Amino acid sequence: MAVEFMDLKRQYQSLKGEIDNKVIEVLGSGVYTSGKYVLEFEENMKDYLSVKHVIGCANGTDAIVLALRACGVKAGDEVITTPFTFFATPEAIASIGAMPVFVDINEKDFNIDPDKIEEKITSKTKAIVPVDIFGNPCDIDKINDLAKKHDLKVIDDAAQALGAEYKGRKVGGLCDITTFSFHPTKNLGAYGDAGMITTNNDDYATILRALREHGAGQNGAKAREYLFGVPDDLAGTIPADINALYNPYKYFNYLIGYNSRLDPVQAVILNIKLKHLDKFNATRERIAKRYSEELKDIVKTPQPSSYSTGGFHQYAIRTDKKVEMGEFLTSKGISTGAFYPVPMHLQKAFSYLGYEKGSLPVVEMITSESVCLPIYPELTDEEITEVISGIKLFTSQDQ
Repeated sequence: MAVEFMDLKRQYQSLKGEIDNKVIEVLGSGVYTSGKYVLEFEENMKDYLSVKHVIGCANGTDAIVLALRACGVKAGDEVITTPFTFFATPEAIASIGAMPVFVDINEKDFNIDPDKIEEKITSKTKAIVPVDIFGNPCDIDKINDLAKKHDLKVIDDAAQALGAEYKGRKVGGLCDITTFSFHPTKNLGAYGDAGMITTNNDDYATILRALREHGAGQNGAKAREYLFGVPDDLAGTIPADINALYNPYKYFNYLIGYNSRLDPVQAVILNIKLKHLDKFNATRERIAKRYSEELKDIVKTPQPSSYSTGGFHQYAIRTDKKVEMGEFLTSKGISTGAFYPVPMHLQKAFSYLGYEKGSLPVVEMITSESVCLPIYPELTDEEITEVISGIKLFTSQDQ
């Protein structure tokens, strides 16, 4: 039996009628950027996460860039992050001229090791960007305490962790700013690129809303005042209807920003799928539990932190035969993921940082051993059995 690593068509088919109708409604509305559909999604997400501000944006990478800039990170600053993540995390840091500083990870949960962060803090350090890898929240309390001690900002890259909880609270409002991705493969996936930023800080929210739309309008004016102390000279002179065609704010740009709005079509799709997210994540947990119960004696299975519940965006086993296992399972029609084959500090794009093989030993070990198994909600019991049987067959032949 062939088992795909992920089959996005299955989820679409289960929600097809509702999604198709809503997308057609958007197309008929003539509202194709921003507007009521995006606002409705942001309001629903605020309720779901119990967070004060939700700012939709174009993708998860932009979300990190916007968050860094809202926190005042600029060219020449240093930002501490993890080497065990998708390239977008350090890429966002480097894209604004800041320098990623990589800290090794915990062997247990694959997240950045809080006990190794302080030694990497310098006078140039401005922020910490932990990543809730594979949906498992990092130890944000320890990281927040360390950041407070050194007057740093914390931006939690929760691209893979929507719906996950840390000490009974959903990830999203636990630090200065949190960023999310709605790439189609995520636990809550759009049908294209989409992203989101959350915060409980009013000033950050204003800056983020300004940056995602060219630094324009009243948000841009307020953001410039917050960031640079320049007062808004139009304040109190504009008619009540801020959406009027000739509203002067509409064509005033106060910051160099981005065009990073959340698309209304993606917003309505996400709004529909949000109602099912907890069910989807519970199914992922059930699949993970079955994998762990049946594979724990033959491979190293995940060890989620006791203070966290994750959405199991990925389920990663460990084996010293990573390549061989992947090839064997592929030969049996079982697809796997090799997340991540190369840690970020050894990526060619970051060669200028001067890291060498052996400089971060834990992450280098994990990337050489991790094999991710299929774990999407529509996976059938028969397919799960096939995956487990394939791994057992491989390990029995490897004895």
